[in-house]
Amino acid sequence: MQALSRTNLTDTAVEAMRLEISSGRWPVGGQLPNEATLSSLLSVSRGTVREAVRVLVAKGFLETKQGSGTYVRSKTDPVESFSRARGAGLRDLLEARCALEVEAARMAAIRHAPAAIPALRSLLEVRGHSNEGDREDYIVRDLAFHKAVVAASGNQAMIEIYEFFSASIRETIEATLCDELPEPDMQAHAAIIDAIASGSPDQADAATRRFMAPILSALDRMLLS
Repeated sequence: MQALSRTNLTDTAVEAMRLEISSGRWPVGGQLPNEATLSSLLSVSRGTVREAVRVLVAKGFLETKQGSGTYVRSKTDPVESFSRARGAGLRDLLEARCALEVEAARMAAIRHAPAAIPALRSLLEVRGHSNEGDREDYIVRDLAFHKAVVAASGNQAMIEIYEFFSASIRETIEATLCDELPEPDMQAHAAIIDAIASGSPDQADAATRRFMAPILSALDRMLLS
């Protein structure tokens, strides 16, 4: 590791430490050298080392364990990976959305709170039809319904991932408002609620796949034409 000389020492320290991680010299699960050693290796103050570590923890590369030290958590930046995923094609986005919503519905069928079902029915009623009111307002209402389905799963990680992808999910909703791709109707949405209410994960799975299938099939026909 070379000593640092550029002006912004924290940024440079971050990049130097990322290189150690990405190269495998600091393997995933391995413990970093202590603060004093890092300070010496990078020729920066211990305060700069602490700030660089905080940045890398926030980015998901490192994790700190109180009383133990700092460990490598990942070789890749999860934010960059998610950003690349958000730039994928519509078919890939729809498949990813389907995977998330199917698994969320399965979990929701098992875990949903009693209040979740009436809340979903209320959100579906508020959602209404695409020809009712402003198009942007409709997209917001439709997305709110699907977020509530995911929230009913009780899986916080899935909720956060779905929220992160919400901009891409908006794109898939917008795509169904064109003439080429079919928009799932109220009955298809209601079927998901009924399946979750049944308590059967298999029924919830099937209802969500039926919801997405016409969109994916229509898109495949478009791509082949």
